[in-house]
Amino acid sequence: MIKQDSTLSNPNTYVHIIETSPTPLQGDLIEVIKRIYSTPERHCTLLLEEPHNADYGSYFVKLNLYNIRFRVAKITPTKVGQFVTIWERNENGAIQPYDISEPIDYYVICAREGNNFGQFVFPSSVLRDQDILADQGVGGKRAIRIYPPWDVPTSRHARNTQKWQLPYFLDLSLHLPIDEERIRQLYKPLR
Repeated sequence: MIKQDSTLSNPNTYVHIIETSPTPLQGDLIEVIKRIYSTPERHCTLLLEEPHNADYGSYFVKLNLYNIRFRVAKITPTKVGQFVTIWERNENGAIQPYDISEPIDYYVICAREGNNFGQFVFPSSVLRDQDILADQGVGGKRAIRIYPPWDVPTSRHARNTQKWQLPYFLDLSLHLPIDEERIRQLYKPLR
């Protein structure tokens, strides 16, 4: 069933939601829809909750022609950075990494700490190149740690990870204006 979500009742909001559960939309996803996915240039036509990663605000999002896997990272108590799962269950019920062969254009991972808020917009090809997505069932990871610009990692590995991740970061902190040019750069046509 497709229906307009009552939390997005603004007539300028271009989104229809497929309800898959009675749970409300994740708060960071609502904010992203209102601030950047609801313009005449960018409109969300489908949201589908993915229950296997529900603790991480897991949704499939159709944004214009793009297929997106959306996640919300979590702060962990003992390490710098934020943690997020990115896996699926195979036909036997075992957990496995996502594969590059799936028709997903972007993996969008939101990060928040205090007044800082933003998202990483990773093209699938970048995650394959970083061995996060499997390629024909080989390699891949079931979870990753992300390092937004406000985090200061101390280990060499974490600093190197932050270095390759930051070019894909979009700052959405409320004290900053929306950077439309940056959005266009990150959500550029891949096909």
